[in-house]
Amino acid sequence: MSKVELSNKTIFITGVAGFIGSNIAKRLLQDESSVKIIGLDNMNDYYDVRLKEYRLDELFSYNNFAFIKGNLADMALITSVFEKYRPEVVVNLGAQAGVRYSITNPGAYVESNLIGFFNILEGCRHSYDKGHTPVEHLVYASSSSVYGTNKKVPYSIDDKVDNPVSLYAATKKSNELMAHAYSKLYNIPSTGLRFFTVYGPAGRPDMAYFGFTNKLKEGKMIQIFNYGNCERDFTYVDDIVEGVLRVMQKAPDKKSGEDGLPVPPYAVYNIGNNKPENLLDFANILEEELIRAGVLPEDYDFEAHKELVPMQPGDVPATYADITEFERDFGFKPRTSLREGLRKFSEWYKAFYMSE
Repeated sequence: MSKVELSNKTIFITGVAGFIGSNIAKRLLQDESSVKIIGLDNMNDYYDVRLKEYRLDELFSYNNFAFIKGNLADMALITSVFEKYRPEVVVNLGAQAGVRYSITNPGAYVESNLIGFFNILEGCRHSYDKGHTPVEHLVYASSSSVYGTNKKVPYSIDDKVDNPVSLYAATKKSNELMAHAYSKLYNIPSTGLRFFTVYGPAGRPDMAYFGFTNKLKEGKMIQIFNYGNCERDFTYVDDIVEGVLRVMQKAPDKKSGEDGLPVPPYAVYNIGNNKPENLLDFANILEEELIRAGVLPEDYDFEAHKELVPMQPGDVPATYADITEFERDFGFKPRTSLREGLRKFSEWYKAFYMSE
């Protein structure tokens, strides 16, 4: 692998107002005073825009952060970003997220996840044109959803992923295929990361832990799918950020094959907690931490507010990351326990939503 220095570099992060993107940008701005971060986000209302604004406000306090409001699918805009700022590292996290939303709004996924990613790849490709600044490493978000209903656990990057059960998963697998083609054709170092259920403070409200909290606080019923028998490899956001930063600094090597053509400088990794949690246990820990933080009253009747229901379309019974390759290449595995992570989320939720 080739070392990529981040100091004194321009880094282009798409989806910068998103959960993972904003946390990566914040960590880089805190740790590397010499970096310049160009962040792009379309600020859509798929979920509460106030959360995106809250995340961005933390970034605006840094002088070496520039924000562009715009759409990944706008090729002229993406081209102009590459030409004006000449980023050496690109982190593509901008995408339409969510499995269930892809069932009712497939067009949003084609636009953002396919056309948008194509525009990023084209920007990276033309960065190698004469007189430009070549992109040293493209890091992009894939998803554990690509494993579909894979029966073998833990999920390994060597498993076949040809049977997606949602359009969202299909677009993420497509991103991996597109990146491979561009790495092969244009020798662009790229690394795809299959994220496993990322959670934490200021996370996405469409994720179970956030939605459960909102409903419990309002005295509504929560539904636990597959009768509580689902398992999820919950990964705390700080662990994800540490993992992504390590990946950014190690690009796949450029080398030629026997035919004299480039061997694609391409890699894909699982990045998860490697410790799946039963959804019912997860809900119980969340309830305890919400009571501890003062979001719910101490005498809250949790049993009266939960309902065990069948599986949802597009969902899978278990996600479980085999992170052998990630540990080997980057010397890191997530360390945050589910209780510790949910405690931090609960304390943030109390401060953000209940401080008035």
